Amino acid sequence: MAKANDTKPRSINIQNRRAGYEYSFLVKYTAGMVLLGTEIKSLREGNANITDGYCTFGANSTLWLHGVTIAQYTQGTYNNHEPTRPRQLLLTKKEMRQLEAKSQEQGLTIIPLRMFIGERGFAKVEIALAKGKKLFDKREDIKARDVKREMDRARY
Repeated sequence: MAKANDTKPRSINIQNRRAGYEYSFLVKYTAGMVLLGTEIKSLREGNANITDGYCTFGANSTLWLHGVTIAQYTQGTYNNHEPTRPRQLLLTKKEMRQLEAKSQEQGLTIIPLRMFIGERGFAKVEIALAKGKKLFDKREDIKARDVKREMDRARY
């Protein structure tokens, strides 16, 4: 007999859909995040927005996530977190060095693509080294997507 508390955890998958339209991705990484208690609780409820997010390197070559909003936890008290505070990202030293070297190049930026809860219950963010698309690149992507959609319709 199942217990009353046996509820399947909702999978959290917050995506930055605009990123695929605005940028072309060169390399993707999965990074851990340093969060406060009320931030992880709010994130598990799905209260986050990563559309305006970007990453920068701070002192001691640490990677910081800016512009991401994790809403305040509804049950939080006076210890509730600030919704738009910068959050530190956790990567291996090798990945940090590679990312820092590449991000120094002109026209490249680091953006968050997806925020999720990993298998072990930790909050993760998928980031990408990206290059901004020009207007004609965006038009080509739209045209290719429309052609693919027409091919799929014709097949069925």
